[in-house]
This record gives sequence, structure tokens and C-alpha cells, in this order.
Amino acid sequence: MNGQTDNMSGRFIVLEGERFIDFRDGQVKISQGEMFVVPRGVEHQPFANKEYHIMLVEPRGVVNTGEAESNLTAPNDVWI
Repeated sequence: MNGQTDNMSGRFIVLEGERFIDFRDGQVKISQGEMFVVPRGVEHQPFANKEYHIMLVEPRGVVNTGEAESNLTAPNDVWI
């Protein structure tokens, strides 16, 4: 498993397509218009069979690339 929500839960809203998340004890499918919350500390592996669009909901101050800083790291001072 490559994902773990250590400090906060993960909130995903599928805008288009569908996304799957594998857990150690099962799998969920999240379809367009649905929201799913991965509880804090739970290992998970997100994947999709086709392109999909999501909105990831995080509190202000959370860096979009985690601890890895790169050219993909977004400024973190914008509220939508």
C-alpha cells in the first residue's frame, strides 16, 4: 500500500469517472458525484481503470506533494 493518512483523514469527491481504493480488508468504488473519506492512519492504494477527475479536500496548510518538494508543489496560501 502506498498511501496512509497519518495526520488527517483524506476526503475525495469524484467529479468525473470512477476511482477505486484498495484497503488491507477490501475495496471501495467511488463514482461521479460521490464523496469518500479515508480515516486517519488507514493504509490505502488508490487506482482507476480509466482517467478520472477528483477534488481532494484538505485543510489550509497541507502541502499537495506531501514531504517531497518538487516543481509540482503548489503555493499553499490560496483558499477556494
